[in-house]
Amino acid sequence: MDFIRIIIAIILPPLGVFLQVGFAGAFWLNILLTLLGYIPGIVHAVYIIAKR
Repeated sequence: MDFIRIIIAIILPPLGVFLQVGFAGAFWLNILLTLLGYIPGIVHAVYIIAKR
């Protein structure tokens, strides 16, 4: 299941984080990082998914 979440995180980073943690602080941080730059959003999303 984590493999699918990582693929989703590469395509749409906030959705990958949402599927992992819900509406927690990491989700809102990922939206901010994705708006500032797509790559930081991906890196953060993959980190959150791999960490849990």
